[in-house]
Amino acid sequence: MGAAAFTGAHRVAVAHATLHSGDQCPECHQGKVYRQKEPATLIRFVGHTPLEATVFEMERLRCNACGVVFTAEAPETAGADKYDETAVAIIALLKYGTGVPFNSLERLQEHLGMPLPATTQWDLMAAAAKLLWLVLQELIRQAAQGSVVHNDDTGIRILRLAREPGDKRTGTFTSGIVSMVGAWRIALFFTGWKHAGENLAEVLKQRARELPAPIQMCLDGLSAHQ
Repeated sequence: MGAAAFTGAHRVAVAHATLHSGDQCPECHQGKVYRQKEPATLIRFVGHTPLEATVFEMERLRCNACGVVFTAEAPETAGADKYDETAVAIIALLKYGTGVPFNSLERLQEHLGMPLPATTQWDLMAAAAKLLWLVLQELIRQAAQGSVVHNDDTGIRILRLAREPGDKRTGTFTSGIVSMVGAWRIALFFTGWKHAGENLAEVLKQRARELPAPIQMCLDGLSAHQ
């Protein structure tokens, strides 16, 4: 892949050690050299832990007469929270974006000397989910206004799931709903005992009354999807 494909990479500009734009050409001694629009590029990968920890060691000084201890102030770069927002985002992307289990990330971090227990990861995700709840609700409302909706189910095993009283079904599912809203596509996922059709019905309860019924697209003809 060319360098242009690495949009998230750090970019370091390296100046020529001896020449500057406008200098005399050291080869022919007649012309002048000028900076080219496109630089030469090298791409280098380095490895590090998914989440890096920094230990700030604030110096402490103790009076040998009165015993009072004076501690250096923490630098501003340390931040206010032990777990930075970027750390929370990376855990979420690893877990829910690429399917890395909390226990697997815990083992990796332990091997690399920066422990991050699975229970801590869960607590961080639970706290972050509360902040994103309003965003999810708005996405559901927006998706309900779509002109075309696609829905499908996939089976999933849940270790423990409390069912509604009297519910005799035993399956658990993750329903995917993709709604076409103008030029936008909104993807929603619901995990639980409800089928795709039931989850879609819940979404469409927020549809504006003046809108016509949307076109529904299903991957198969299961009655549970209707």
